[in-house]
Amino acid sequence: MKTQGILYATALSILLTAGTAHAADSEQQFGPNPNLPEPQRGLLPNMTIPEPAPWGDAKPTVPDGYTITAIATDLKVPRHTLVLPNGDILVAEGKGGGKAPKKRPKDFIAGIIKSKGTTSVESGDRLTLLRDGDGDGTYEDRTVFADDLNAPYGLALVDNDLYVANQDALVRFDYEAGQRKASGPPDVVTPLPARINHHWTKALTASPDGEYLYVGIGSNSNITERGMEAEVDRAEIWEIDAETGAHRAYATGLRNPTALTFQPDTEQLWAVVNERDELGPNLVPDYLTRVQEGAFYGWPYSYWGQHVDPRVRPKNPQKVKSAIAPDYSLGSHHAPLGIAFSNQQVGGEFTDGVFVGEHGSWNRGDPVGYKVVFIPFENGEPAGDPVDFVTGFLDGDNKTRGRPVGVTVAPDGSVLVADDLTNAVWRVTRNDADGQAAEADQPDAAQSNESEDGSGAPA
Repeated sequence: MKTQGILYATALSILLTAGTAHAADSEQQFGPNPNLPEPQRGLLPNMTIPEPAPWGDAKPTVPDGYTITAIATDLKVPRHTLVLPNGDILVAEGKGGGKAPKKRPKDFIAGIIKSKGTTSVESGDRLTLLRDGDGDGTYEDRTVFADDLNAPYGLALVDNDLYVANQDALVRFDYEAGQRKASGPPDVVTPLPARINHHWTKALTASPDGEYLYVGIGSNSNITERGMEAEVDRAEIWEIDAETGAHRAYATGLRNPTALTFQPDTEQLWAVVNERDELGPNLVPDYLTRVQEGAFYGWPYSYWGQHVDPRVRPKNPQKVKSAIAPDYSLGSHHAPLGIAFSNQQVGGEFTDGVFVGEHGSWNRGDPVGYKVVFIPFENGEPAGDPVDFVTGFLDGDNKTRGRPVGVTVAPDGSVLVADDLTNAVWRVTRNDADGQAAEADQPDAAQSNESEDGSGAPA
């Protein structure tokens, strides 16, 4: 074991040197037709996580005419939020996975690198309810709606049924408007693939008519290094009958579909997807796409349509031939984890389009992501480059103060952002017509999330 530790340490030293020396100079490409460079492969890929830093007196940056406030801090790894009919907000808190065996030295190294950008706070495994009783924008009432869950992630409400996608099962609670706490343990709608759980997050949305639930299930590897037997029922979006729990693969070949939603006007299902790593800093683009029923999106055999991944064995030309390209490139390694369509109440240039929460890269020498962007739409389709909406999580010194995950647009036009590094939920609101909206007091998120050693650094 000592020799193995020395080898890992040596490899890590080489990696940290190479991670910054070989960062690509080419700019990220966005939109429906990204420029795809030739794959870059080596002994070790670029791996860089910005150093966490406290917010201090700072907070995220939003466009002129908008205000951002932390409406909840001291959470336990917030992932996604759901606005309930009475205005209450549910927050899913938890982190899963962590049991995938490390088969290669670089898996061990990647684990060390990635851990630098994650919170040390213990998984909440719960739903927390936030209530603004007097409508002043301060969510003074906070209760645990349900606990003893298993890394809850996706949330959906259909009439009086509250659905939660744990890392191992889709479950259902009874819900009544105004309810502060679940009336009992949930019923299991259907188990979800949970063996190994390399990608453990289970994205969730409900069809507009409420008859079906859609769950995103990520792959069990980067590129099948654990064998295809580990990928059964993986890299798919499931369609689940809400009444019976019966399921089928609605779309396949999506490496890690991390967030799902339906477009309000068209009732079209959309997803954001994290693509594969270790082909260079500008491959492979993560993407936003409408999800076509029965479509195959390439993983593992190809990327961005029919660009063959040279690492996959055995090859499958027939599957490659059937692969379709996604709709919109978000750039490589941005790690989108949240998606929400806008509404007229958001206002300004942000009324027609979709917000995407970008958790941020690890597989690049120069970090990207770490923000919420807005993709403008025209005629129901993406139309233009991403526009920054919430930034400041990553500063000019490559230090990070937060990492966005889920994004939710409330009926009143406020935009909620779950931040699983600061362990907070941020709320972005449009200023009043005179542009004189008062700046709400900013809770000191960093101080309220001090590490156990009292250093004050975000977990």
